[in-house]
This record gives sequence, structure tokens and C-alpha cells, in this order.
Amino acid sequence: MAEIQTSGRPIDQLLEKVLCMNILSSDYFRDLLRLKTYHEVIDEIYNQVDHVEPWMTGNCRGPSTAFCLLYKFFTMKLTVKQMHGLLKHPDSPYIRACETARFFLGLSNA
Repeated sequence: MAEIQTSGRPIDQLLEKVLCMNILSSDYFRDLLRLKTYHEVIDEIYNQVDHVEPWMTGNCRGPSTAFCLLYKFFTMKLTVKQMHGLLKHPDSPYIRACETARFFLGLSNA
């Protein structure tokens, strides 16, 4: 399987600065540090994500659960097999959507 070329840019340059700052300062994101494996993050998406917008809806304008988990995936060293597994995951469209967003944000411009 071919290696996927990324832009090589860090996540904080791929997302808007305010969103990154809010993700890193959120209690939810700090709580995600307990998740160590690919499967734990998938389970968290399955159990917690109900939309894939960058910001929470309503009066609370913090970063969304999906984008906190997306950022978490960017901090992990996913294999090509794991990325394909996320794109084809049968359990939740939100799992596929998070990987699709991660994939397109990280693509090379070349």
C-alpha cells in the first residue's frame, strides 16, 4: 500500500487559530489524554459525537466534541491501515466523517 503524503504542517496550522486554542484549553480535550489507543478514540467518537461542526451549538460556543477528537487523532501516529479502517468503519457516520476531515486537512498541496 502506498504511503500517504501529508502537507507536513502541524495541526495548529491546518485549523483556525482560535479553534485550536479553544480545543487545547478545553476540559474535554484534556480528558482525552486518558485515551491511549486508536480503538479507545473510535469508541469515544461512537459514544459522544452527534455532529461534525467545528463549534458546539447553542449558547456554549466551545469546540465541538468531534473536533476535539479530530485533534486527538492528529496527535496519534495512525497507520495507513488504521486510516482506511476509519474511512470504512460500519458503526457510525461520525467516525467516517472525522477521518475524512483529518484526511483532507492533512493532504499535501503538491
